[in-house]
Amino acid sequence: LLVSLAVLTSNGGSVTLSFDWLALGAAACWAVTGLISAPQARHLGAFAFTRWRMGLVFVMLAPVVLLNGAWHSIHAEQAWVLILSGLIGIFIGDTALFASMNRLGPRRTGVLFATHALFSALLGFVVLDERMGPQAMMGGALVVGGVMTAIALGSRKDESHALEQLRGHIPSGIALGLLAALCQATGSLIAKPVMASGVDPVAATVLRVGATCAAHLVLLWAGASVARTQTPLSLAVLGKVALSGMIGMGLGMSLILLALQRGNVGMVGILSSVSPVLVLPLLWWHLGRSPAQGAWWGAGLTVLGTVLVLVR
Repeated sequence: LLVSLAVLTSNGGSVTLSFDWLALGAAACWAVTGLISAPQARHLGAFAFTRWRMGLVFVMLAPVVLLNGAWHSIHAEQAWVLILSGLIGIFIGDTALFASMNRLGPRRTGVLFATHALFSALLGFVVLDERMGPQAMMGGALVVGGVMTAIALGSRKDESHALEQLRGHIPSGIALGLLAALCQATGSLIAKPVMASGVDPVAATVLRVGATCAAHLVLLWAGASVARTQTPLSLAVLGKVALSGMIGMGLGMSLILLALQRGNVGMVGILSSVSPVLVLPLLWWHLGRSPAQGAWWGAGLTVLGTVLVLVR
């Protein structure tokens, strides 16, 4: 992972893949980290999990950016924009996402978070005047519909796994999931003009993550009870938090920012929302049984929509 990120920065982000594949690559990263993150977030609490996750990512990536000089791609005025993007998209968005996941589980939270594709498309249209062709619009609609179908109908009636359990106040879990989706879309919208100027994606990730980590530390030092670690941190949990952060934030978020250099906010949001479908084979492997039939119908719609978007 570190080598991949070093290549991204040393090439100035000049990867030959189009934004479509970069967004799908980010979705794959998020699919993997979803399974890793859910138990750790419940163990530590949403705020503590996000704080440790961001801190570890910053410690791992900052030396890479310092050594290859990627910081020089960011000007002072761009830095403040990226900091704002990080505070909204990661500090608020990621914390809300894991708080929702702790209440609803990853599958139901995925339904809510998939709406960031719709928020992204709407914000891109209203704020940046982005347009999609008829084929891309049809493909995007199939992708979003397929993702929601796969997750909404993806569980079995006899499912009793811990990842499917409901805990705490359900309406607040729904509200937090929608807030996470809106913050993800807003953070991408804010970062888009800066990324389009050619800023290094890994350097931008480090700056956004660093701002998020600083905000979490301020909250902790201010004595906020929600920021405290709910259960003692072990080395095993710390290792899984680090792996989750490196794949999901270090690599996945860098791919998203690189995709925003080349594609519009709406299409990047739509393609990156397929992670809940990509997680189906991982769940099959993890749980030892295939997902419900409805999940595969949703996956089929998502694949068809993705093909319509990619084949232009």
